[in-house]
Amino acid sequence: MTSRPTTARPAAPAAASGRAARSAPVHYQGWTGFADWHAGSYDGTRVLPGEHPGLVIDQAVGTTAYTDPHTGTTARWEYATWTSPIHTPPVPASEVVASWNAHTPAGTWLQAELCGTYTDATATPWYVLGRWTAGDAQGDISRTSVEGQSDGRSSVATDTLAIDDRASGLRLASYALRLTLHRRPGTALTPTVRRVGAMSSDLPDRFTVPASVPGEGAGHELAVPRYSQETHRGHYPQYDNGGEAWCSPTSSQMVIDYWGHRPAPADLAWVDPAFADPQIEHAARHTFDHQYRGCGNWPFNAAYAATYPGMQGVVTRLSSLNALERLIRAGIPVITSQSFLASELDGAGYGTAGHLMCVVGFTAAGDVIANDPASAHNDAVRRVYRRRQFENIWLRTKRYDAEGRVAAGSGGVCYIYWPTRSAPSQNRALRDVGIS
Repeated sequence: MTSRPTTARPAAPAAASGRAARSAPVHYQGWTGFADWHAGSYDGTRVLPGEHPGLVIDQAVGTTAYTDPHTGTTARWEYATWTSPIHTPPVPASEVVASWNAHTPAGTWLQAELCGTYTDATATPWYVLGRWTAGDAQGDISRTSVEGQSDGRSSVATDTLAIDDRASGLRLASYALRLTLHRRPGTALTPTVRRVGAMSSDLPDRFTVPASVPGEGAGHELAVPRYSQETHRGHYPQYDNGGEAWCSPTSSQMVIDYWGHRPAPADLAWVDPAFADPQIEHAARHTFDHQYRGCGNWPFNAAYAATYPGMQGVVTRLSSLNALERLIRAGIPVITSQSFLASELDGAGYGTAGHLMCVVGFTAAGDVIANDPASAHNDAVRRVYRRRQFENIWLRTKRYDAEGRVAAGSGGVCYIYWPTRSAPSQNRALRDVGIS
């Protein structure tokens, strides 16, 4: 971007803001209600009232030129901003992942940024954590992460801001989020943002995690539709070489369908009618990150889920399978991210450096029932994986790859999607895992 609005950096750690902090190494902080939005600072934005208040452009405060790095097109855009209160998580963070829920009509987009204060009281720059629009209409920007961002102490890798040298003891003590809403000049268009938040964490390096005892999810299975990514192999290779790489959007669409949503027929008119389950092609196209060159950007998937009316989505981490069981028991499926060798997950039949699947239940003995999109066809998607194996490959932060080198694990990263009008038991389960 050739120019952008400026806002003062967080200058020092502040008292925890928002909802009650939890003394845990993982913390999600969201801003979504009327009071949440009003706790932040406005520059040309306002809150749209209603059952689910949203942040919109009230009066543009300036115009900026943006050259799309993926098309080379330069266009001018009006903008307005909102900046969150400074938030101090209960444990200083080594990683932060932001996510948002928004409606962006053609001709609008948003930029999400984060500025943090280190534990030595110095500040990070404003890091861009995503430039996002729901669609890809002619004249819109290309949905994109921004690589190459670092101050020599922390860096952004696609969707994750991380401390470069965890062993140094340096951490992020606090942070603020900034949303910049853009629209074509001279129009009354506006994005509407209904949720923004961030998951901060400081997990210990661990190759194994303690085993959990089967809990309240045992014997419960949700009727989540089953879709294979492999049946889309080779389709629309401009989106990360086709279905063989579409584990994330395929898992997302399974859960979106579970909650009763699908793209409208008109939205699927571009898909070859010979292709089954065209909603998977739609999900891949609308989660594609033009910088990452793939459909696995975590916040882009959560944002896609929330484009459906009445849906919300966040990226977070869970601490155990018992926490996941709480959600299953409440009727909420969970999409998990994991990496493993073929020998580490019996019944998978493959190894992966990164894969998303949907946990839909637990057997009576507590083993994991997953809709695994890396299956030959839809009827083969339901898998039962041994509890102890699944728990370890999902929750660990370190692993050995096929060459015996140390590699990273996701540390319990997951997507959680749910309706805004959810049952009290579902709201309680979400609060129990740190989401409200």
